[in-house]
Amino acid sequence: MSGKSAPGTRLDRWFGAYAARTHGLKSSETRALFAVASRPEVVSLAGGMPFLDALPMEIIAKVTADLIATEGAVALQYGNGQGHPVLRGHITEVMAEEAIQAHPDDVVVTTGSQQALDLVTRIFIDPGDVILAESPSYVGALSVFKSYEAWVEHVPMDDDGLVPQALQDAISRLKAEGRRIKFLYTIPTFHNPAGVTMPVDRRAEVLDICHREKILVVEDNPYGMLAFDGSITPAMRSMDEEGVVYLGSFSKTLAPGYRTGWAVAPHAVREKLVLASEASILCPSHASQLSIAAYLETCDWRGQIADYRDVYRIRCEAMLESLEEYLPQCRWTVPKGGFYTWVTVPEGINTNAMLPRATTALVAYVSGTAFYADGQGSRHMRLSFCYPTPERIREGVRRLAGVLDKEIDLVAMFGPHATGPGRDVHFPAPDIV
Repeated sequence: MSGKSAPGTRLDRWFGAYAARTHGLKSSETRALFAVASRPEVVSLAGGMPFLDALPMEIIAKVTADLIATEGAVALQYGNGQGHPVLRGHITEVMAEEAIQAHPDDVVVTTGSQQALDLVTRIFIDPGDVILAESPSYVGALSVFKSYEAWVEHVPMDDDGLVPQALQDAISRLKAEGRRIKFLYTIPTFHNPAGVTMPVDRRAEVLDICHREKILVVEDNPYGMLAFDGSITPAMRSMDEEGVVYLGSFSKTLAPGYRTGWAVAPHAVREKLVLASEASILCPSHASQLSIAAYLETCDWRGQIADYRDVYRIRCEAMLESLEEYLPQCRWTVPKGGFYTWVTVPEGINTNAMLPRATTALVAYVSGTAFYADGQGSRHMRLSFCYPTPERIREGVRRLAGVLDKEIDLVAMFGPHATGPGRDVHFPAPDIV
């Protein structure tokens, strides 16, 4: 038999052997964009890649070299399935900045917070179980939830994040339908993709609803330290230790290449997370953990986070000023930290259908449809300001405005379907966030 098999078709030799949960899996829209967005002539407002030029690479290199020279036999060996105790201790110090009081034994180190999210979903979700998630929600989370055959129920947001009354209404309706709700997944601080932050009083209200309804809260907080003004909002975990599983990461405050994140969970949940992690990967990277621990011990990590804040604040200002100048016909959120703003385009425009024309014009974004489990979001797009220079951001928005103006003209002449139906864009390449 010659030739290559075609995945997902009966030309695939193993078509009938895959587990049922694989049938709905497909490449995410952000992954599909990467081949185009990574070309140097394209201004990418798509990917949430940290600006690593802000890192003191010579210091990172020295810390790593010293570690290997002095503790190489330990760093390159297998490690503890829960994570190295020294790093877990440092993680509790990092979380204290967000008012979380935790013991190192409460922490489970993972291969990025994405693995932590996968583990939480694995130990709680049976096929058909309901996960409550913000509308919109993080594309990587939606992929995990789909892989475990969960039903995602989106709950509306406003400029202050998740709307408590909408949450209560969704819970009441789902319970009346006999559905089983397992947890609420939320990014309360500098939300991905919406860029908004939930105030403390609303966090308390959401936690009260979930406590009353016996629903776990999974708090994903990779951006919480990146407030432009340096003020840090207390994490939801700091307000309810038994009702919240907290997910953290060094990907945004240090570097994503270390692939080191963590979960903090109630004791019984933590034990199951450790067992699930050991079954999946045996142990997280010992070298990455010890490198980060050495960095946190010897370097001014708070000062480095402050440098990142300044970098992203300047870029966010460039983004918002450019949107005001070039896209006055749109609406957008005004982030106070993090990486993203969420843009709403005029009625009749489909950002998914517009995307190929935008990439032809050498600008990339992520269509809003990527951030919903049910296909909505075609009037929205996520714009990322974390990586391009302010000058590139301005040029990218200018190019995007030219594309959008043409789409608006088409709609005015031929109606809302003139720009074509939404469709997936396929440019196979590595994932971006």
